[in-house]
Amino acid sequence: MDKILSRDGTLIAYRRRGEGPPVILVGGSLGTAATEAPLARLLAPHFHVVTYDRRGRGSSGDSSPYAVEREIEDLAALVSATGGRASVFGMGAGGALALEAQASGLPVDLLAVYEPPYTPGASGLRYKACCTSRLHRLLSAGDRAGAVELFLSVTGVPADMIARMRRAPLWSDLLAMAHTLAYDDAILGTGAIPAARFASVTARTLVICGGSSPTPSRLASRALADALPRARHRTLTGQTRDLAPQAVAPVLTDFFTRSVSLRQAS
Repeated sequence: MDKILSRDGTLIAYRRRGEGPPVILVGGSLGTAATEAPLARLLAPHFHVVTYDRRGRGSSGDSSPYAVEREIEDLAALVSATGGRASVFGMGAGGALALEAQASGLPVDLLAVYEPPYTPGASGLRYKACCTSRLHRLLSAGDRAGAVELFLSVTGVPADMIARMRRAPLWSDLLAMAHTLAYDDAILGTGAIPAARFASVTARTLVICGGSSPTPSRLASRALADALPRARHRTLTGQTRDLAPQAVAPVLTDFFTRSVSLRQAS
């Protein structure tokens, strides 16, 4: 993997594939460049695709204390490395990060996100606050396994599957990234969609959700699309939070290609 220096001196590891208009993939919670590799390979025939390990994960460095602004600077460094502008696809909390970055002025013309895990509504905000409190207690106690289990259970992974995951080789990788769950938690804030801040998102945006995802996730995605100035919403039939790369790759290819053509024609 290549590495680039972020503004605060942290090294961010990334990988390039393909040629064409640049597209950066921003991974979700506990995701890495390797996690995004299957989707990157499907997009590479059409785009110059960049995947990366977000700070604190994989081969990338980290720094303390954490601030969302540092992750925005990481993404800005990657955009600069691809020529100064790029299209971006963010998965889960990575989508929330991409939105925050664009709202802060990151030069992104085309943005697609899949189910950023906002929890609007009184009950959703209470649930988010409870999860935040539990997560920080676990991490403060050094209980990385407990933090990972909390995240997996909140995202709907059954207990028996979590038990199997604990015995799998990937478990040690998840434990190594457990502290970054607090990073994603910080990106999401209270869990409310920051409509006032996102009013400054200038990118043409596609908000995607899975047709078989839980109802709150689907409703939150629609509410997010309504809050963005230049957004449209799309539901992928049969998809869940565990998005299949082969299901979303054609959608992204069409969106990024058509939008680029429209922008160049205008």
